[in-house]
Amino acid sequence: MTRNERRAWLKTRAKTHVLVTDGAMGTAIQALGLDDSLFHGERFAGWPTPLKGDNDLLNLTLPEAIRTIHNDYLEAGADLIGSNTFNATSISQADYGLQDVAAEMAREGARLARAAADAFEAQDPDRPRGVMGAIGPLSKTLSISPKVDDPGYREVDFDQVYEAYFEQAEAMAPFVDFFAIETVFDTLNAKAAIAACMDVNTTSDDPVPLILSGTITDNSGRTLSGQTTEAFWNSIAHARPWAAGLNCALGASDLRPFVADMARAADCMVIAYPNAGLPNAFGEYDETPQTTSTHLGEWAADGLVNIVGGCCGTTPAHIRAIVSAVEGVVPRAIKPRHTALRLSGLEPFELRS
Repeated sequence: MTRNERRAWLKTRAKTHVLVTDGAMGTAIQALGLDDSLFHGERFAGWPTPLKGDNDLLNLTLPEAIRTIHNDYLEAGADLIGSNTFNATSISQADYGLQDVAAEMAREGARLARAAADAFEAQDPDRPRGVMGAIGPLSKTLSISPKVDDPGYREVDFDQVYEAYFEQAEAMAPFVDFFAIETVFDTLNAKAAIAACMDVNTTSDDPVPLILSGTITDNSGRTLSGQTTEAFWNSIAHARPWAAGLNCALGASDLRPFVADMARAADCMVIAYPNAGLPNAFGEYDETPQTTSTHLGEWAADGLVNIVGGCCGTTPAHIRAIVSAVEGVVPRAIKPRHTALRLSGLEPFELRS
């Protein structure tokens, strides 16, 4: 099946079924209890700095572990899986001195996810599985100064962020069905990622659609750079995403009102994949698959979402429960919005004709 055929199948299925993504990659990797030497592998055995926690590097040093995680989520019933490429950019990898290897990490992460999805598709040709090329928010921000005494200071500029994202997207493009710009806490970073992905697409006869997902940092209902959900949507709507929504930060009970805001604002599919509740004192997540899936089942039944899944703390058991919870539920109807001038700063602005 070609990518266009797979996307068309998923789009058709999404009219009658709530699609389900995979769960947390980081949680699954942490559960393996890997020591630093396994992150280094043979290739980076002499690397001068610790590499434990650089999950994207495992695409190169322990690919069988990443492939197994993808398989576990596919077996749980996920329609879409995300590549292990959240930090596979030169800017984020510079924290480990591995900026020159970032594109290779991105390419191999996308290839591993594609291979896993293709293997399941081969076993069940009537049930295609999509791959989302995960594009994270970076370890640097364009909107917020890291220096309290110098609010105008930035560690990176727009062109540097764009170039890092372009390199990542170009490396993943041959393997993924969608670019998933996710966990957006700084919309300006996301705009650089959108520009990069769109420019990669201009050189391809098979452009990769975008999925865009912001993150609400607390019950104020704003991203870290200060935008409300609707303001965030107004800032990214020009990209005409395949789906847009929210992920991470909050558990499902706290995230619901902001998902509802996106459902009212967006004229595309809405995607939402919350954490398994809030982290406990040890940084772990206690919310059970039953609790998470009950919330997401309610979101689906109330017509808020088209695609659901899990972020931090969620496991294959959570995804399996979510698949069961949304089975047979009619997804959110996508309605065109009235014509208006819509702008955004921290708040949305609308001027009707």
